[in-house]
Amino acid sequence: MSRSALTERAKSSTKWAMALKARSTNSKFQMELSITRPREPDRNHLLGGRSFYFFDFDDNVAFLSTRIFLFHKKTGQEFSVSTADFARYGKKVGVAGPFKDYEVRYDDATGSFRRFRDISDVDIARALRQPFVEDVLDALSGEDLRWKGPSWGSFFHAAYNQRPLSVITARGHHPETIKNGINAIIESGHLPVIPNYLAIFPVSHPETRFFLGDEKQSLSVARLKQLAIRQSVELAFKTYGFNPHHRFGMSDDDPHNIELILEEMRALKTDYPEVSFFLIETHGDSHVKYEVLKGGVERHSLERSLEQLQLF
Repeated sequence: MSRSALTERAKSSTKWAMALKARSTNSKFQMELSITRPREPDRNHLLGGRSFYFFDFDDNVAFLSTRIFLFHKKTGQEFSVSTADFARYGKKVGVAGPFKDYEVRYDDATGSFRRFRDISDVDIARALRQPFVEDVLDALSGEDLRWKGPSWGSFFHAAYNQRPLSVITARGHHPETIKNGINAIIESGHLPVIPNYLAIFPVSHPETRFFLGDEKQSLSVARLKQLAIRQSVELAFKTYGFNPHHRFGMSDDDPHNIELILEEMRALKTDYPEVSFFLIETHGDSHVKYEVLKGGVERHSLERSLEQLQLF
């Protein structure tokens, strides 16, 4: 390894250590206390059933500062928006609304989603220099109420109780990069254990897209999330065995994704009618629970995000 590479690694390691030290000494942060917290069995464990959790990450598990870049159609000038604003206006970019004069560009290195992709030429200190981990560290340096998303409690519950979970995100990072970001949360003291990963599907990652059957790299994020949900369910059966008392739940904040997730869960319910399927929509201030039944979908508003835990 070259001297410059070693220097860069040392700088990155120092940045990581300083960020974590700041969290442990700053009184405005509250660590998750788990020393006396009992571990809870799966809801249907007496019947051999397991509870499986699928999580979208951004604006759901955590709020990160990652920006999406829009480009003015005539001048090419960049304008950055938050993930929440893009979820709200993304389908209207270039068509109508506040971003009608802008467009999305898809080059991984220079385009709209470049902060949602790995830096391709980084081989050293991958865990420290990739944009996702940088943004996680940046979030951890702020107050808990700012970065913990509406499904953080369910994510912590699933990780702490070692429920099999999948991370299904629109990001295009390598799955190991997603793990590295979550490892930063563990090192900060907010998660006491490594999650029991069933799978990690960053659905815009080229190799992940190919694995999901998108050989032409042409499917939408929402469609890829559908495929990732089905793959996760089938992997759960393969890993833990089929049981009619299994329970599957996913939380997501994007309204368009919600529609297609429900569509896929209805198809799964047709294929596996005895198994339970739930969806939690965390968009905006209100949370909505959907339970997929044989005859349709039941919709209920949740007063508190903690009510998600009652499903599992």
